[in-house]
Amino acid sequence: MLDRPEMWKEFDANPPADPAMISRVEDESGFKLPEDFVRFLLRMNGGRGMVGEAFLGLWRAEDLVQHNKAYSADEAAPGFFIFGSDGADEAFGFDMRSAAQPVVCLPFIGMDWESAIPIAPTFTEFLDVVSTSWPDVPARL
Repeated sequence: MLDRPEMWKEFDANPPADPAMISRVEDESGFKLPEDFVRFLLRMNGGRGMVGEAFLGLWRAEDLVQHNKAYSADEAAPGFFIFGSDGADEAFGFDMRSAAQPVVCLPFIGMDWESAIPIAPTFTEFLDVVSTSWPDVPARL
């Protein structure tokens, strides 16, 4: 996905994350981040903008722990680790209860596992879904 510059032309990416910051996120969160997500952060440390047909806001490594605490993610949906959003009502994150760490979507308001929508088995596949078929993902309503 990162080797497709056309996919990122309308995305305002941040400079790469510091590897020490990624280690700090893992230490503070208690979660080992998926390898493909770490590779992403080392190329672009989050950002905002259109990716294909979808708006995507991806949080910087240094904001991950603080934002997850602010949204009470682990209390509302234990094991849910948010990495970004659709810029509106939906949080994107990893289901850390599973060794596979798939990407799921939960609402910011009323966040719980009963509301989870599976998006993709990996972060890389999540980017593919968002960039190519996001409007086809089942709507919450």
